[in-house]
Amino acid sequence: MILIALLYYENEKKLYFDYTKTKVQNFASLISSKIILTHMNAEKKDTKGMLFEDKYSFSLYNQKKEKIYGNINEEIDFSKKLIEKDTYFILLDNSTYNHLGVAYIAIKDNSFYLAMKDLKRNIILLFLVIYFIISLIGFFLAKLFLKPIKDEREKLNTFIKDTTHELNTPISAILMSAENEDLTKKQIQRIKLAALKISEIYKDLTYVFLEENTQKTNIVKLNLEKIINEQLKYFEALAEKKSIQITYELEETFYEIEENDFIRLFNNILSNAIKYNKKRGTIHISLKDFTLNIQDNGIGISQEKIKDIFNRYYRATTQSGGFGIGLNIVQNICFKYNIKVNVESQLNKGTTFSFNF
Repeated sequence: MILIALLYYENEKKLYFDYTKTKVQNFASLISSKIILTHMNAEKKDTKGMLFEDKYSFSLYNQKKEKIYGNINEEIDFSKKLIEKDTYFILLDNSTYNHLGVAYIAIKDNSFYLAMKDLKRNIILLFLVIYFIISLIGFFLAKLFLKPIKDEREKLNTFIKDTTHELNTPISAILMSAENEDLTKKQIQRIKLAALKISEIYKDLTYVFLEENTQKTNIVKLNLEKIINEQLKYFEALAEKKSIQITYELEETFYEIEENDFIRLFNNILSNAIKYNKKRGTIHISLKDFTLNIQDNGIGISQEKIKDIFNRYYRATTQSGGFGIGLNIVQNICFKYNIKVNVESQLNKGTTFSFNF
């Protein structure tokens, strides 16, 4: 930007200098023509009696280079046609050809240098204004562009804290229960639940961060009914802890999908249905006509938050733990297999997830 300002200044300086020089030359020609016409008309006037515009400072000199009229007091170098100084220039003209004894006309101009001074000031002011505007725009653009990074960093920090908490809770439960040599049935059940929770956390983290999940590698035609029944046994203890009743209507359905992908999809939805349900709540699962519905009567999700629930690290509520990657895994699996997903929810009434294969 400084280079542009310098180039602009030099260009304007050259143009204005040429313009000013032309004006001064025209004024010199005007004086010269008046002197010549006066002499040609045989008017007996000397140069002192002639009327000249006082637009510029000027002086008239004879052949001996002596000043005969004018208000220029500076020394004149008659070997030059243009004498440039720091704050003015003097143009020398000899077009009078000694009429009325005038051999040289010297015209002094300082308007060019005053104009350049103003130009410098204006360029500096303009430069500062532009610099301020660009800096301001740059500041807001930087904030705008860095905001997603900042948001992601905050989400990641929250995710790390939540993950640490989610792992710490079941690990603490296992350690406390294992302190007794003779474990009660309740303590064994507590250890099983904690181990189940750690297992699900591990599987989700492995799926997100360690596995390549964008490519379909081990696709086989699976019996979804069979897998759902197996996973329901897996979650029995977790549901019993909150006295949640799970009912289901399943028909034999075959679909080409990697087994781990379907298990991640189903387990994350069922895990949330249990986690965000109330005590003695209900969950109903249906599988028919290539549509899987998982309905609960838990805390529900507000309408304005539904659009964000599939974003990684997003949590619609801080109730009952979680760390915001489960539904992101579900969305990625749906995208991978072109499975249509729909969510219907009402606060304090429950949520229904529907998957159309």
